[in-house]
This record gives sequence, C-alpha cells and structure tokens, in this order.
Amino acid sequence: MADTPGKKSEKDPEVIEKAARRRFTAEYKQRIAREAEQCSQPGEIGALLRREGLYSSMLARWRRQLHQETMTSPSQRRPVNAARNDRPTKSLKSSNATMNGSRKNSARRS
Repeated sequence: MADTPGKKSEKDPEVIEKAARRRFTAEYKQRIAREAEQCSQPGEIGALLRREGLYSSMLARWRRQLHQETMTSPSQRRPVNAARNDRPTKSLKSSNATMNGSRKNSARRS
C-alpha cells in the first residue's frame, strides 16, 4: 500500500504477530487424556479436541506419555536428558580404555 499525502501509514490490523508456542501443564495433559479415554461414542474425541483447540497428534503423544508413566514405577524413572547423555559417554569411555590399553602395550614394546 502506497502512502498517500495527508494520511498516516498504519499497521495492517489483519497481520498477526508471531504466535507464542502453547504450553500445557502435566495436570491438563492427564485430564484431557483421561477424558478422551472415557469417550465411547463416535465423534466424542473429535468434539473434545475441537472444544479444547487441540490436534489429534497431541492427544496421541499425551496418551503415550501417560501410559509410560503408569507402567514405570517412580524409582525406575530417569530424566530424559540423562538417559540420552549416558549412551555416548559409555561408548566414549570404552573406546578410550581400548586406546589407552593399546598405548600402554606399544610403550612396553619400545
């Protein structure tokens, strides 16, 4: 839109700023997942998702998380980041030990 003389240029009211990512509490996720489990008639889950403004993929992920939480006892739970970080550390330590062992052996030969 070109500026015309005598008129101020205003922001377009139709342009929406970048939306903030929604965050849901654990209690909300559990409530929605359990409410979806109670649905027995065709279309009830769709109505629930529309009412709450959610996507079916969110519900599927929340159900999976709820199922995993009920299957593991609190003592077996580990932080997600710690579980991911252990794998590389273990493999690096084992390869380090292997390399250090081969260096010791080569030093003895010299």
